[in-house]
Amino acid sequence: MATIYDIAKKTGYSITTVSRALNDYPDVSAKTKKIILDAVKEIGYYPNSIARSLTTKKSWTLGVIFIEDLGVGIKHPFFSAVIQSFKQRVESSGYDIIFLSQNVGSEKKSYLDHALHRGVDGIIVVCSNYDNPEVQHLMDSDLPSVVIDLHSNKSSVVYSDSFSGSEIAVNHLYALGHRKIAHISGHEKTFAGNERLRGFKNAVEKLNLDIPESYIIEGGFFSFDDGYQAMKRLLELKDRPTAVYAASDLMAIGAISTINENGLNVPADISVIGFDDIELAKYTTPKLTTVRQDTDLIGENAAKVLLNQINDNNKVFSAITIPVELVTRESTREL
Repeated sequence: MATIYDIAKKTGYSITTVSRALNDYPDVSAKTKKIILDAVKEIGYYPNSIARSLTTKKSWTLGVIFIEDLGVGIKHPFFSAVIQSFKQRVESSGYDIIFLSQNVGSEKKSYLDHALHRGVDGIIVVCSNYDNPEVQHLMDSDLPSVVIDLHSNKSSVVYSDSFSGSEIAVNHLYALGHRKIAHISGHEKTFAGNERLRGFKNAVEKLNLDIPESYIIEGGFFSFDDGYQAMKRLLELKDRPTAVYAASDLMAIGAISTINENGLNVPADISVIGFDDIELAKYTTPKLTTVRQDTDLIGENAAKVLLNQINDNNKVFSAITIPVELVTRESTREL
């Protein structure tokens, strides 16, 4: 079996340089890393994980934690896309990922206790709630962390620009001639829900639209059923909206289902726009106009800030806001 000594001999670099290149230290040049990594591939070197941990004082493992009220975790298309991007980036730096629960064997533990029990080098937390005590406990700890879809000044965070995304959605509907624009919002306890509602209200104010309070319906935790039920309430209004902006694609798809069941047509009778651009959005009937979150960029940036904390041995705060963009399909039309 090939060893790190074989890599050093083949490339002419010292064992220290080879080790630092394999562990992705920033002080090793890109040219040197390429030579060493090419040699690794050529002779088939696979570092022993135990030996590597003893040498680097790292476990080379990162924990993934889901704390969200739908209880769907990685089954949610937005979350799964972000984690896939994160996974690809950290694997290229030599890390494995494990999913952490609150159970170790038959014993119930906090997420932080489980992370410390597993000896992970850092954690990525996918969270929707401001006030979840588990998240606060994680962010207050010394363990390197990055949180997706939440703002905090206690941990590095990465999230989409939901505020601007709402403005984009409303401006799109306004440009099509709509003045009766309703909003199916996310839960008030969620950062994304609050930001999208705030952006909606700001856009409405800028455009001097007279939107009644009855046009804003809380859609819960961004699910199909929440959108379905919220749209029922909007259709019961005497003066129903001509357009609906839902704070997630799943809610938008649920709203479209309600509209269809009531003998109306999207977009002929009511235009609908969502938020996320999940894979399903391009296959619905009609294809869904939406605000796209860049899940690749979210995952890549989350990996970058977490690995920087680990390599620098310093837990820092940084907030990265990822831009969003409008994707126009068939569910919106000009009046």
